[in-house]
Order: sequence, then structure tokens, then C-alpha cells
Amino acid sequence: MSLTKNLRLVMNKSNGLRQLSTSIDTNYNFKTLKVTAPSEYVFHVEFNRPERRNAMNPTFFAELRKCFEQLKYDQDCRAVLVSGKGKGFTAGLDLTELSQMASMDIEDVGRKGFQFQRVIEDYQTSLTSIEKCHKPVIALIHGHCIGGGIDLITACDIRYCSKNAWFSVREVDVGLAADIGTLQRFPKITGNDSLVRELVYTARNFTPDEALKLGLISHISEDESALINKGLETAKIIASKSPIAVQGSKINLVFARDNKVEDSLKFVSAWNGGMLQSEDLIKSAMASMSKEEATFSKL
Repeated sequence: MSLTKNLRLVMNKSNGLRQLSTSIDTNYNFKTLKVTAPSEYVFHVEFNRPERRNAMNPTFFAELRKCFEQLKYDQDCRAVLVSGKGKGFTAGLDLTELSQMASMDIEDVGRKGFQFQRVIEDYQTSLTSIEKCHKPVIALIHGHCIGGGIDLITACDIRYCSKNAWFSVREVDVGLAADIGTLQRFPKITGNDSLVRELVYTARNFTPDEALKLGLISHISEDESALINKGLETAKIIASKSPIAVQGSKINLVFARDNKVEDSLKFVSAWNGGMLQSEDLIKSAMASMSKEEATFSKL
């Protein structure tokens, strides 16, 4: 898969005005991901390493980042579903790859530490690309969601699971602290700091019911088929709304989570100062008055 996004400022010689021309080539071909479009404006990203329980290797992280950087600017995408092929969502980091990293042939501790930091930061950037994608992302979890899987789903907007799902923040069992998002995002998703710490320190498995009470997920489906249908139903509703309103809401929710209320109010005021001039506002108002469904242009 390749993404070509060329932005060119072209000077119009006749009137001196600058115009922004955009060329976007979106082609979603990956080794570790399968990308489909099950409905208009809805994309489905499936982890495609079922033989390895969808374990997350360096290729996976590179392709995930590339995929979501494409989706961020794809005008045909307004909502994204994320799921895993096979028996489960993901088994987390590929321990084979992790052991190879640990055996890097570098004698100096400081230099080896810098190499580790580069890898960790690269993995962090890959998962953060989900959060930075302006389109709402819905995680659909069945079977196991372990370690890095928790890092990944906490970067998503909405999380649903099936009854056979189970979760574990497993990193302490392999001798490390979770370092690509769980410790930073998980506590902000739930208000139960004590339970979050218990799950992190003990690495014990927890069930969909416990995940629901904790606020990690917001819906439990009977099975994987029902889970996919539920996710698609929600994604279709999101995709039918104004893309300016939905994507602006995500951008402001993320900003508000990480900043003071006063700063967030100033941010949304400046944001809507421009966005309230959109045609989407008029279309929504007219559709509401006529009790009809509005159709919104691509961004």
C-alpha cells in the first residue's frame, strides 16, 4: 500500500492568488493488515496474522502507522472498524521479535539503550496514529486481547467486545512496564485507579463484564458475528453525520483530555470560529426542520 499526498502551492499568474491542489493516491495493500470497505465511508482494518495469533511485529507496527496516516486524509473514510482475524484480537507483542531486540550485538549500555528508545518511540507513534486519525475508530474485540492489544484499543475511540473476549495487561509477566500507551491512556478511560493498578501489577486476566464495569468497553455482543454487525451499525451512523462535526469533535475530545478546561474552551472556540461557517451547519438545520436526512460533501 502506498500513500501519495502531494500538496502544492501554485501561484496563479493572472491574479496572483495562491491555490492549494491536492493529489491523493490511496491503495491499501499490506502483509499484516486486511483493509476493506463494508459500507459507504466505512473502512474495516483487520489484523491479518491469525497463524501468529495476530502478534504485533515490526512490520505490523510500520503498516499500522501507514494505514492510519492514509485513513486520516482519505475522503472516502469517515469511520473505521478494527478487528482481528482468527481466534482472537491480538496476543500483543511478538515475543520472538522482542527477544531478538534484547540480544542486539551492542556492548555499550548507553548506546544499546538509545536503540531500544528508538524502537519504543516508533511503536508508540504507530499506535498514536490511531488517536491522531481524525476519523472515529471502533475496536471490535473477540477472543484474546493481551499486552500490546490493550495499548492499541485504548488509542481507539469506541471499544466493543464479544462474550468470549478476555483481556490482560501482560507486560509485567515478561519483565517490563507497558510502554506504548496502556499506562498513559488506560487510567484516563476509567475512574477506578485502584483496579487499573491491580490489573497492571498482577497481569491477571479480566472478563468482558469487568471491562464493561471498568469503562474499557461499552458493549458486549453474543458472538463475533453480532460484534461485527454492532460495530458496522455504529460506524454507519457516524458516517452519516457531518464529517466536519464528527472529526472536529474527536480532535477536541483528545485535546480536552490532555489540557486544562480553560485551554480546551479557548481551543474549541477558535476551532468553531472557522467550522461554524461550513455548509454542513445549514444542511443539518434544514434537514432537521424538514425531518429528512442530510447528505454531506466529502472533506
